Amino acid sequence: MLVVMQAHATEEQIRAVCQKIEVMGYRPHAMPGATRTAIGVTGNQGEVEQGTLGEMPGVQEVIRVSKLYKLVSRDVKEENTVLRFAGTDATIGGKNLAVIAGPCAIENRDQAFAVAERVARAGAQFFRGGAYKPRTSPYTFQGLGEAGLRIMAEIRERFGLKIITEAIDNESLALVAEYADVIQIGARNMQNFSLLKRAGRAKKPVMVKRGMSATLEEFLMAAEYVMSEGNYQVILCERGVRTFADHTRNTLDLSIVPAVQRLSHLPIVVDPSHGTGKRNKVTPMSRAAVAVGADGLIVEVHNQPDKALSDGAQSLYPEQFEELMVQVRQIAAVVGREVVPIGAEAVSEPARAR
Repeated sequence: MLVVMQAHATEEQIRAVCQKIEVMGYRPHAMPGATRTAIGVTGNQGEVEQGTLGEMPGVQEVIRVSKLYKLVSRDVKEENTVLRFAGTDATIGGKNLAVIAGPCAIENRDQAFAVAERVARAGAQFFRGGAYKPRTSPYTFQGLGEAGLRIMAEIRERFGLKIITEAIDNESLALVAEYADVIQIGARNMQNFSLLKRAGRAKKPVMVKRGMSATLEEFLMAAEYVMSEGNYQVILCERGVRTFADHTRNTLDLSIVPAVQRLSHLPIVVDPSHGTGKRNKVTPMSRAAVAVGADGLIVEVHNQPDKALSDGAQSLYPEQFEELMVQVRQIAAVVGREVVPIGAEAVSEPARAR
């Protein structure tokens, strides 16, 4: 159910409708838009009595939402969601193209700082790096844990880059929420519903990666789990799905970008590194992702990828990332986007001398 408020409805009227929904035993989700506020209603197992809500001051209409996903839908919010970050011009969604770059895993401080300096100088606004690594084999590198999070916090302080990193379970999520600017839910956890709900109770933006075999509806429903807990700062991420193809690690499904944008107001970014698994395909697929309308890229970069403890084969050298950024800026301009760097000015003299 969706309660659409009048264009000039007051804050008091919106609050009164939300309180009424709570009295009815449901949960209200107020979603302000450019011209109106829509209030999604969740928690109902059947039809909600529309008459009482429809007659309240400030209410324009009450609409039954037939989709399984409600808060994610454009029925609730017509305008694109834009996530903004305090103290910076960086956004995810909107006109600016978000560029997220860094190593697959934080291996040590020198490695992380070397990569951060190069991606910041090239124009990235966000730094990615795994402190917790859900690996296929229990014998491979699992990440540095909180020590890795502390290194990334130092990177934010030094270079001005916002931090995106993965939480793999409820225990790690608490620490990730403490250190990071964006909590990542990985592909393997896209349908870990208890983790999604826990992320929904966090006060930080959440990036949900598409599962290896997830349909569009399943992908959107994962985001709905986060939003149903009251966290509306959600980013979707296409990272490739598993198919019969053997020339790439996964099959990067760029068609999902316009499909998501037709149905949902949430921003969607593309991960060409996991989506292909091969370094020589990352830049071409990045170009394609920007051309198709993605709201951002998440790219793996390593200063010594041949010695990387995780996913070296799909990690760009810093020089390759710099060239990628030149090409991305050119394509972004064609589709009405721009790349606004925030890290370059923050690179200090000690960092340059490192």
